[in-house]
Amino acid sequence: MVKVVVLGAAGELQHATRWIPLVVICVLTILRAGGIGQPLALLLKANPLVTELGLYDIVNTPGVAADLSHIATPAKVVGYLPPDEGLKKVLTGANVVVIPAGIPRKPGMTRDDLFKINAGIVRDLATGIAITAPKAFVLVISNPVNSTVPIVAEVFKKHGVFDPKKIFGVTTLDVVRASTFVSEILGDLGKAPSISVPVVGGHSGVTIVPLLSQSTVPLPSGFAKSDLEALVNRIQYGGDEVVKAKDGAGSATLSMAYAGAEFAAKVIKAIKGEKGIVAPTFVNLASDKASGDALKKEIGQDLEYFSAPVELGPEGVVFINPLGKLTDYEKTLVEAALPELAASIEKLGLIPIIFIGCILHWLFQVVDEEIQAINETL
Repeated sequence: MVKVVVLGAAGELQHATRWIPLVVICVLTILRAGGIGQPLALLLKANPLVTELGLYDIVNTPGVAADLSHIATPAKVVGYLPPDEGLKKVLTGANVVVIPAGIPRKPGMTRDDLFKINAGIVRDLATGIAITAPKAFVLVISNPVNSTVPIVAEVFKKHGVFDPKKIFGVTTLDVVRASTFVSEILGDLGKAPSISVPVVGGHSGVTIVPLLSQSTVPLPSGFAKSDLEALVNRIQYGGDEVVKAKDGAGSATLSMAYAGAEFAAKVIKAIKGEKGIVAPTFVNLASDKASGDALKKEIGQDLEYFSAPVELGPEGVVFINPLGKLTDYEKTLVEAALPELAASIEKLGLIPIIFIGCILHWLFQVVDEEIQAINETL
């Protein structure tokens, strides 16, 4: 049985003749901004493993919670706001926390452009988690993931509660896109659910490295190199495609919510003891020293973080899978990703920028509140 907080409480439920621990999934989100939180909450509410769903945001969560609570699934839904220690209440007893909070992408923006604002938001939420739910699994969706995951880790280190096995960057959308795009090339979208393409590296632009040679369903024989390069580029920059299609009114919120729910479901299964759970995710390579060191040797660089297929267990990371056999083209993609990854990870030291981000986030809130007040008088 599972409690999901879309940011909850925990306990134990009796099932048959044995006790099954309740899993509390907390999702911290700025529902009105990024747009990921509400569809993500809906998908988590629909998950039969979830028994309680908690929501946290600066506005609207009680209403969203009331709406979701009418859906006939096992999950009890509650919503919290910042007043009266809402963040502390929703995090108390949490086993899993999902963070999609932050501003959405606009046309022309990269995930790195988001860093100046989203880093401050993530830092503050991570502080709340470190204080109230330090043993929770933390699933970071907020972009740029290559930089926000290290920020969460540094906050946990500051509070003396860092466990590299339990902090994850959610990169599932890259795998979802790769599977979908390959099925489109094959002319059969019905194959998409059965297609799995390992995507390694990171979660931004050139750091996204799809290993198409390892696809469970191969590309057509004689697939042209130019077409392969175009496919890789589409996987790497699929988010831009959505931002442009939405004409600046949003980013890839629905597909990201789907991907986030898929990864959360695997984490829940792993926590509950299901074996053989493997998922792509951006992790600290110290989360399993032996396999992490082996991967560092494989890529030829001493990076602290990297995205790869990871085996999950009740305590988090069990094993980081190697890249395996790569084509010459894939080797060049990995080589191109490494310097960008290193630069993204090092951004966690840019405290002044994070501070500016916090100020900008606050200003956006003030302006939005003023606009709402004006609208109410019209």
